Amino acid sequence: MQGGYPPQQNGAFGQVRGPQPGYAGPYPGQPNYGAPAPAPAPAPPAQKRLDPDAIPSPIQVIEDDKAKSTEPFTTGVRGQAPPLVTTNFQVKDQGNASPRFIRCTAYNMPCTADMAKQSQVPLAAVIKPLATLPPDETPPYVVDHGEGGPIRCNRCKAYMCPYMQFIEGGRRFQCGFCSCVTEVPPHYFQHLDHTGKRVDCYDRPELSLGSYEFLATVDYCKVGPDMLNALHSVSLHSHLQLMSRNTILTFFPFPRFVSVSRENPEMDSVVRVGFVTYNKVLHFYNVKSSLAQPQMLVVSDVSDMFVPLLDGFLVNVNESRLVIESLLDQIPEMFADTRETETVFGPVIQAGLEALKAADCAGKLFVFHTSLPIAEAPGKLKNREDKKLIGTDKEKSLFQPQVGFYNNLAKECVAQGCCVDLFLFPNQYVDVATLGVVPVSTGGSVYKYTYFQAQSDQERFLNDLRRDIQKPVGFDAVMRVRTSTGIRATDFYGSFFMSNTTDVELAGLDCDKAITVEFKHDDKLSEETGALMQCAMLYTSCSGQRRLRIHNMAVNCCSQLADLYRNCETDTIINFFSKYAFRGILNNPTKAVRDTLVNQCAQILACYRKNCASPSSAGQLILPECMKLLPVYLNCVLKSDVLLPGADVSLDDRAYLRQLISCMDVAETHVFFYPRLLPLLESGSLPVAVRDSEERLSKGGVYLLETGLHLFLWVGASAQQELLLNIFGTQSFSQIDPSMTSLPVLDNPFSQRLREIIDSFRAQRSRYMKLMVVKQEDRAELIFRHFLVEDKSASGGASYVDFLCHMHKEIRQLLS
Repeated sequence: MQGGYPPQQNGAFGQVRGPQPGYAGPYPGQPNYGAPAPAPAPAPPAQKRLDPDAIPSPIQVIEDDKAKSTEPFTTGVRGQAPPLVTTNFQVKDQGNASPRFIRCTAYNMPCTADMAKQSQVPLAAVIKPLATLPPDETPPYVVDHGEGGPIRCNRCKAYMCPYMQFIEGGRRFQCGFCSCVTEVPPHYFQHLDHTGKRVDCYDRPELSLGSYEFLATVDYCKVGPDMLNALHSVSLHSHLQLMSRNTILTFFPFPRFVSVSRENPEMDSVVRVGFVTYNKVLHFYNVKSSLAQPQMLVVSDVSDMFVPLLDGFLVNVNESRLVIESLLDQIPEMFADTRETETVFGPVIQAGLEALKAADCAGKLFVFHTSLPIAEAPGKLKNREDKKLIGTDKEKSLFQPQVGFYNNLAKECVAQGCCVDLFLFPNQYVDVATLGVVPVSTGGSVYKYTYFQAQSDQERFLNDLRRDIQKPVGFDAVMRVRTSTGIRATDFYGSFFMSNTTDVELAGLDCDKAITVEFKHDDKLSEETGALMQCAMLYTSCSGQRRLRIHNMAVNCCSQLADLYRNCETDTIINFFSKYAFRGILNNPTKAVRDTLVNQCAQILACYRKNCASPSSAGQLILPECMKLLPVYLNCVLKSDVLLPGADVSLDDRAYLRQLISCMDVAETHVFFYPRLLPLLESGSLPVAVRDSEERLSKGGVYLLETGLHLFLWVGASAQQELLLNIFGTQSFSQIDPSMTSLPVLDNPFSQRLREIIDSFRAQRSRYMKLMVVKQEDRAELIFRHFLVEDKSASGGASYVDFLCHMHKEIRQLLS
């Protein structure tokens, strides 16, 4: 007997009972879903709607997982799925990489390609090579093997890891990836114990842990990686006042600029900086420490970019601090009266690239930019924003770069290790799809502040800039994913460049960036050995050390579909689907991309129904236990602004979100597609979230909603006076100022607790979330409602209930 939802006469969903572990309960319903049900004569009229409380609840699944995950998660058990990204848990590395570094869509891989094709479950891993770990977890150990470098397999070049089998008394080892036997170098030899393990196994990170680093040998080191320069090119518009010297210099408590501090806080910064300003021409500044005043050199021939000075352009901040302060004080005044409206963009990046080439090092370029580059120069663009193309076959062209110039420039930047971060302040169309090419291809970031207003946006911009400058980053990186025989990495999604089919190249990779890798079968896998993957990334640390970071992952293999469906991770599947779809719109109409997603999801669920569920009537929707949220989350992806834009969503916003999501990790895509909605209770303890639907809001309540990019405080029209007094310091709803972006600091426990919650939400995200206060019935409520993703959307997206009915219909069509 399968637990589940007992059928009721009228075909509505019954009450939820706990399903048997590993299996889902059936969802009873009508055979003719979505159409009005014929009313039986004596009975009350049949329900046309499913009861939202009887369909799978994301909040219930999240809370159940939290309750279940009380012990630390140990990674030594092959094929064990980790707790959800919404759960706080501690990780103990016992031979597999922590889920903070790698999450898989399936921890039980199908043994054959046919089985994978039948199930349609994507086989992928989301890898975040430099993820930051919580304070109670140990960062990867650094292993130094001296001049000989790390021990590797002779044939496939996989690095030494816990999956290597030592044989012949420890004199040779057999590779877990390709089975090749390799001699152990004399200096690495160690005897084996009675179980065949090396006696020093637990003294060596590479033999007992899932993640660790090797120091790279001299041949992997580039010239002078200890000179990591930050080049600032500042665009000349009103927000320049923000870039005052106080602001900029407080970002660089310079001896600990970027993250030199984390490796050696005593060491003085080796990072040098330089400054460029630009409009139609470029102005370079000599800020040599011996000068009394900074000197400006102008380059007006932007068609052939060069750096007019070498000595004094890139300087150590501490030595040149006074000259830099003087420059930052003067810049706003120098350009206060400029009437120049045309601007360049390509030559600015070329200038940064040339400066790094001349200094022979890798580094980071920060570009602050405001308008479409229409001045006569390489990379000049025209306005191609055309609403008439939306929904047509030509829509895809709007997501593709307008000119090939930036792709070539990106390639040069990656070769030099020049990572570009772009801060945009547009008031109209700037063609993010094209301007974002270089940042996205170099592993950099794009930040966008539309209609920037100093008063309300300054905090967000300065926090983003500070975090961007100070977060851990690796430069000049190349990553390769090796797999055991039977599967291989076939596709990669994220912010990087690839000049061949195997190597992911990154001018820079920070701690927030994830790379999603898809795997395909090229042979059979065996249940005994499972499947292995090893992600190896060579990079330069902030202190200038060349390192190899290794993450290993072993998963189970299964010959039964039921085992596959028992061990999938829906959040990771959604991360993969969103990236797959958002890349798909570059070459296909958005409608075709949405249809493909719906079809694949229906096939996954139909295959489960047909092969794994116990027989039941066709009118019942049966979902696998670990995938029961697949329909609700998939619907959120389908309704996103990228795939189904509302009338007010600009092309630039869609391109921006498309680029942003391409490198998100699983936790970020989760909260982006299914935001967190918290009712604020008087008790002040962290409340349990409620579902993202208007039905869940009470007029008497106050709710906090976060999406990872936005933060809303929704205030009900009849919220209690005491609540308003504690939060806003005012007793009446009408006195609340909806334009405030930060809450008043009030001397009461509730105010303090709410501000702590907001701070903790911000600390969890890679971008600063500006707070928006939304009063019920206000115009701003339209924006807020857009994120209540279980409801029907203004742009025509289905509600969760309707989509579930649609999904059921699709599944039944496939089964018949």
